[in-house]
Amino acid sequence: MMDVAVIDAGGANLGSVCYALERLGAVPRIVRDADALAGAVRIVLPGVGAARPAMRALRKGGFDIALRDSEIPLLGICLGMQLLFEHSEEGDTACLGLLPGVVRRMLPGPGVRVPHMGWNRLRPLREDPLLAGIEDGAFAYFVHGYAVLPDAHAIAGCRHGDVFSAVVRRANVAGAQFHPERSATCGARILRNFVGVPA
Repeated sequence: MMDVAVIDAGGANLGSVCYALERLGAVPRIVRDADALAGAVRIVLPGVGAARPAMRALRKGGFDIALRDSEIPLLGICLGMQLLFEHSEEGDTACLGLLPGVVRRMLPGPGVRVPHMGWNRLRPLREDPLLAGIEDGAFAYFVHGYAVLPDAHAIAGCRHGDVFSAVVRRANVAGAQFHPERSATCGARILRNFVGVPA
């Protein structure tokens, strides 16, 4: 059975993320300090809320240092993905710095409400094992007011006004701006690809 460490950074979606992993046959366990990462073969960093208090919780648990030194595959979800980058405009927050880039506030416009809430389409930007089985235009569920512009590490984008990074990956560090645990078949496939459970 696959041991998946699910980091508690104060997000409200811990239970639903754990349940989604259990449905795939993984064994999730909630961890609140970096020492508890020992033995994990995958790490998930969920997030619902604001960047500054989430980073405060990560530093308190020693995760900021541990995740920078870790070679265990890591998946950030929603705010958890944003925390993978160097900096967030939300609260002018220094983040984990595992990926280069700045998380910026999304701008409203005609027909574009912020925060971005609801179902939207994923557009793969390049082939990647994390996107195996995800079709162009697959629907995913988003709730966020900040985002990262697509760069070399973006493997899927989404348009809400401007195009933003919906899925990113560099080596063992990956992120999904949407909520896989709430994104039906598409989300389950992303999680299955991440934990490496055969379909």
